[in-house]
Amino acid sequence: MKRTGLFLVALVCMIMQSTTSFAGDDKFVPIEQLPTEVWFFVQENFPKTTISFATKDFELKGEKYEVRLTNGTKIKFDKKGHWDKVYCKSHNVPTPLIPTAIYKFVRAYYPTATIVKIDKERYGYKVELSNDIELKFNKSGLLISIDD
Repeated sequence: MKRTGLFLVALVCMIMQSTTSFAGDDKFVPIEQLPTEVWFFVQENFPKTTISFATKDFELKGEKYEVRLTNGTKIKFDKKGHWDKVYCKSHNVPTPLIPTAIYKFVRAYYPTATIVKIDKERYGYKVELSNDIELKFNKSGLLISIDD
């Protein structure tokens, strides 16, 4: 009985160790091996820049891609090539990526700021403005919280 218990504990420890070493490992991906959806997204939303490099992140929920553009923009994609997060260092997030209600809210209440980061979350969207204010919106585009 003790041997079975020790064996199970050892087995669980090995599984946890292999899972944690697997999760979060970034591997460089040749640009030509990215999903076509990633290519189309970059061409459509960032036509004046190119992909600098790409990585594939193996997480517990599945693989994800991260693309860095030559202008410093960082974009994260899910395994199907749908964008999950866009972070623009030196400019604003392209307007077509921002839900209309969120765009109108930011224009009305923060007219001098631009959206430099947008992140899809389970509850909706998290956006960061150029003035370092972070806004959270539900899926309908209604403001949930402000963090300044």
